[in-house]
Amino acid sequence: MTEDQIGQLIYLVTWGVLMAGALLLRRRVGMNKAMQNLALWGLIFVGALAAAGLWQDIRGTMRTQQMVVGSEGRIELPRAPDGHYYLTLDLNGAPVRFVVDTGASSMVLTRRAAERAGFAPDNLHFLTEAMTANGAVQTARVVLDSVAVGPFEDTRVPAYVNGGEMDRSLLGMSYLNRFSRLEISDGMLVLQR
Repeated sequence: MTEDQIGQLIYLVTWGVLMAGALLLRRRVGMNKAMQNLALWGLIFVGALAAAGLWQDIRGTMRTQQMVVGSEGRIELPRAPDGHYYLTLDLNGAPVRFVVDTGASSMVLTRRAAERAGFAPDNLHFLTEAMTANGAVQTARVVLDSVAVGPFEDTRVPAYVNGGEMDRSLLGMSYLNRFSRLEISDGMLVLQR
């Protein structure tokens, strides 16, 4: 528990005790009615605790998706609520969001991402094949003139466009190997050059 959470819990417990005490000390109300009121306030208290817990989850989904620390030659990525790490790269000047996939050999673009990077869908030649968890898919090899993130820029970066349906572009090992260090620790992925 963080210090903020402990402070919130103490605040809520204090109010809960005060309310319960006030209800029990009232002599005008019968004991049955006092117990009903106490149960009602207990439910309100539990609801407040649940809301505080949900707020932590909501804050987790709203945190920064990407942090670049250029002076130290590193990129830090917080783990997203779905358990993946995401990195937005500029491909030929167009921002494309990737899921970091150490199980993928190459950088793989969706058709939409390839189009944003300047590759006309009708000009792609799906001559190569890749094995995925869902079986074989046709791919088209492309070369990206520029791939940039923060202060880092690489030129002439090979990638593949997936011929099948794919929700997200994959940032595979062919690009990740450009970094000298890849480390996952405490919900943070660190890439360092």
